[in-house]
Amino acid sequence: MNPLSVVILAAGKGKRMYSRLPKVLHKIGGSPMLARVIATARTLSPSRLVVVYGHGGERVRETVRDADLAWALQAEQLGTGHALKMALPELPDSGHTLVLYGDVPLTLSGTLSELVALAGDEVALLTDELANPSGYGRIVRGADGAIEAIVEDKDCSEAQRSIREINTGMLVLPTARLAAWLDELKNANAQGEYYLTDVIALARRDGVRVHGMKVADSWQAAGVNNKVQLAELERVLQRTQAEALLTNGVTLADPARIDIRGTLTHGQDVQIDVGCVFEGVVELGEGVEVGAYCVLKNVKVAAGTRIAPYSHLEDAVVGEACRIGPYARLRPGAELAAHVHIGNFVEVKKSKVGEGSKVNHLTYIGDAEIGARVNVGAGSVTCNYDGVNKFRTVIADDVFVGSGTMMVAPVTLEAGATIGAGSVISKDAPAGALTLSRVRQTTIAGWRRPQKKD
Repeated sequence: MNPLSVVILAAGKGKRMYSRLPKVLHKIGGSPMLARVIATARTLSPSRLVVVYGHGGERVRETVRDADLAWALQAEQLGTGHALKMALPELPDSGHTLVLYGDVPLTLSGTLSELVALAGDEVALLTDELANPSGYGRIVRGADGAIEAIVEDKDCSEAQRSIREINTGMLVLPTARLAAWLDELKNANAQGEYYLTDVIALARRDGVRVHGMKVADSWQAAGVNNKVQLAELERVLQRTQAEALLTNGVTLADPARIDIRGTLTHGQDVQIDVGCVFEGVVELGEGVEVGAYCVLKNVKVAAGTRIAPYSHLEDAVVGEACRIGPYARLRPGAELAAHVHIGNFVEVKKSKVGEGSKVNHLTYIGDAEIGARVNVGAGSVTCNYDGVNKFRTVIADDVFVGSGTMMVAPVTLEAGATIGAGSVISKDAPAGALTLSRVRQTTIAGWRRPQKKD
């Protein structure tokens, strides 16, 4: 089988984005558009993957650091034909080359596979059919169905203007013919650019058939030139992802109000309320319920856990049948065993919480190791930071920590210890004993509260 090369054109400035960020680095679904196109291209197992970069080039290369990519610099943006010519030194002498665009982020792998198969050793062009094709180059086909020409909108005859099939720019070409064809391109046009579409006429001249394949959904071929179009495609992507979740059995309170900016895997009977955001890699076990307006980033949640509204979980692992929130925050390094309760306005960072333990109210747990069946009262804090270094707090099994307790690390509360409410614990608390640290309560008789002066 002839080797497949993929060239992604990503050198454009994107003036209409009104941003210092190179256009292809603007995100869709949580990833830069260029990264999404590269990921799709990889599914075709190309022997060579080349990115043509230009505007903001070093920033593009710093953002997309894949070691196996080949990079070709287009120092001057002189058109798509010129861009592909810059990639020639990175391409083999045989096989075929698929041309993609770094600002067309939603093309499906299956569509590209069909296009490559259709080309064979000839040329294949991906087209689209629009209700209003005004402004686009029209596809002119011969009696045999092959593409004969692409006619720009301003050059169309009356008959050609009624054609609704348009050029998307994505095409497959025989690599061995590229150098000769690209050398023949002319820039005698208003923009003074070398257009890759002019290769179609050269292929026809040389007796090479040009196949046309219509894309199933227009959004697969839609490019991004401004923030409006980026937002429109973001909604398309989120809708398709929501439909996939529904098809696979997830209950969504409203498919229009969910954002997946990474990958979301799930078991059966998962329920997701409105306004939730999933970033990075998220795994939800069987029967997990996620309340409204939660944010989960790089989180693994085991079966039967319920996450109440407005909770934020990042780089955390949650065991089975836990109860989280509302308004809870699990920061990086939080690991919860089964049947743990983390309640409202509780923050857990870089800590392990053992099976059946409860931290239910207004509490901070940082750099701690909490055993099983521990109860931490409201308003308690593991004081883990001295302004320079972090220290650990160890709370063994069956400890009861009274409300308003400050645990000054490094400190250990041994198994079965009870800590009286309002204590400041700076020394280890022995097992099975009551430990408390309070100022003696005093009442001053006859004291009068200050009064406001007239």
